[in-house]
Amino acid sequence: MTGKVLILGGSGRFGRHAAEAFWNAGWRVALFDRAKDDLLQAVQGMDVIVNGWNPAYTDWATQVPRLTEQVIAAARASGATVIVPGNVYVFGKEAPEGFGPDVAHAARNPLGRVRIEMEQRLRDADIPVILLRAGDFLDTTVSGNWFDLQMAPPLKKGVLIYPGNPEVPHAWAFLPDMARAAVALAERRESLPQFTEVNFPGYTLTGQDMARLIGKTLEREVRVKRMAWWPVRLASLVWPLGAKLAEMRYLWDKPHHLTHESFDALLPDFQTTPVDEALAAAVAPVLKAGSDRPRQDHAAQDPATAA
Repeated sequence: MTGKVLILGGSGRFGRHAAEAFWNAGWRVALFDRAKDDLLQAVQGMDVIVNGWNPAYTDWATQVPRLTEQVIAAARASGATVIVPGNVYVFGKEAPEGFGPDVAHAARNPLGRVRIEMEQRLRDADIPVILLRAGDFLDTTVSGNWFDLQMAPPLKKGVLIYPGNPEVPHAWAFLPDMARAAVALAERRESLPQFTEVNFPGYTLTGQDMARLIGKTLEREVRVKRMAWWPVRLASLVWPLGAKLAEMRYLWDKPHHLTHESFDALLPDFQTTPVDEALAAAVAPVLKAGSDRPRQDHAAQDPATAA
């Protein structure tokens, strides 16, 4: 069951991949332009809204609640199902290693509280919502995430910089796969509960796992070097973003993975990209300064024009 989808944040990480995935699946894709479009007008006739808006960490406290209310209003005006990419920030330091829909949202840090409140507002809004929760992103272009901004650039010298304990399991999501999963869930939207929380299990990797797999791809040894946090802490005295990055450091030292039962129950036949291929795709643009372009399998409109 296809339809019409409005992508909010179509030039961002998840929004860009969601636009491509819906487009390739035969949906009619519209890309919202905040500079010129009116949301309540743009959403008319849409079946799905993908909320790919993601302000800078330093703006979360002020912008996330406001943007969430705009999305809720748009869903109420149109009857569209909202798809939200969730993260693991809602889980605090004391959470069990397996992050699942039944685990309490008990993070006490400011960024975690923003996400907890956002998700609760969506639960209470009486609109159809699919929340697809994932770990850190692996992208196919350099988009400023942890992997391509901090971890992967030294691979040119055979070094992977790791922000935490390289022996601790960490959750990762390959964005093209996550976007395809969002499409598959959207196509089942009429059979889902009004608020559906689904884990995207992705990959669970230690830093050492990642180095070994990347080394096989590059056909050279890759060693892991732990990132020094003291420059971030020092800079945070005058650099607000630094304080926010340090706030989330615990997730790099806390073993965790996303449980798979909720995903398998809804999409049992979903085919995940092999982890070595996903890492190769994430490493290539960092080393070669390349980027991907949407690939038109069948026509709708070109998401490369996302504003």
